[in-house]
Amino acid sequence: MNKPCPECGETFVGRSDKVYCSSYCRTTHYNRTHGDASRFMRNINNVLRKNRRILASFNPTGKARVHRKQLADAGFKFGYFTNTYRTKAGKVYYFCYEQGYLPLDQDYFALVIRQEYVD
Repeated sequence: MNKPCPECGETFVGRSDKVYCSSYCRTTHYNRTHGDASRFMRNINNVLRKNRRILASFNPTGKARVHRKQLADAGFKFGYFTNTYRTKAGKVYYFCYEQGYLPLDQDYFALVIRQEYVD
């Protein structure tokens, strides 16, 4: 059965359910149609992973205190986090995956590692 490839337009012979003439055309078509969304998500995930690495580097023991300027100088972006946790007392922890921080007074942050009982 001769069919045209939706990516390059060349006709090819193959199984009846084959859509593209080659793996190259299949991946090229996918990347072209999904590229913008993938790029956006990839950039956000890169920022989140960097934030996580920065928090982990300042928090080797599981609990630490650090100034906002130190985090900012390391490239931390405060607007990016994966989730929040509100305590019964009303304090809000911000998490980048399992690494978290709690804003304190005078631009300091308490750094923590997420515990299993925190959902």
